[in-house]
Amino acid sequence: MPVPRFLVFDLDGTLINSSLDLCNSVNAMLEHLGKPPLPNAVIASYIGDGAAMLVRRALGDPGDLDASTHDESVVREALEFFLSYYRVHKLDNTVVYDGVLTSLEQIRSRHPQILMAVLTNKPVGPSLDICRQLGLEPFFFQNYGGDSFPTKKPDPQGLQTLIAEANARLEQPLQAHEIVMIGDTDVDVLTGRSCGVRTLGCGFGLSPHALAAAQPDAFVEHASEWPAVLGL
Repeated sequence: MPVPRFLVFDLDGTLINSSLDLCNSVNAMLEHLGKPPLPNAVIASYIGDGAAMLVRRALGDPGDLDASTHDESVVREALEFFLSYYRVHKLDNTVVYDGVLTSLEQIRSRHPQILMAVLTNKPVGPSLDICRQLGLEPFFFQNYGGDSFPTKKPDPQGLQTLIAEANARLEQPLQAHEIVMIGDTDVDVLTGRSCGVRTLGCGFGLSPHALAAAQPDAFVEHASEWPAVLGL
């Protein structure tokens, strides 16, 4: 992989292992609505497309916002409860993946000129708070969430905005091959591909099978591999 100048990271399943807190929040929402809980493995398979889609899938919707099987008032109530519960419990069990901080520190110390940012479909408020409390914030010049734009990944808007902001900080504009989108799902690969940039898949995350099927340009099984695979 060509040596990059800009790295864009997904959050859940890439930088942090947040699966248990998300699953607990979904099941708390289901209990609030008088519905039976779902297995954690099932809920984990619903993560990646933002809070609203996570809630809809947990309620049994087909994943199509135009084909909802639930009254919208029920969906709104469910989403509001989920977000309220998650804000309180988002760090009960969530941790930074092993190797992430070491790799970020290595990249920063060896190549201080490389820019890094976060682009997640999680709402930006929890994303900022989690990165702040888990020591990730200093590495990133920007952190955008699923409610930062009218669209979410894999729509290119968020990544395009980050590229424009990175270019404003650099003397020489970025070339596509100098940008890498790093994530654990097919959504991240499709996001990178939609902007014509390189992609790095993290097989330790939430959706390894969908990730493999999306065929990222490079692949790792542990965050400690990032510097070597990126040529850093």
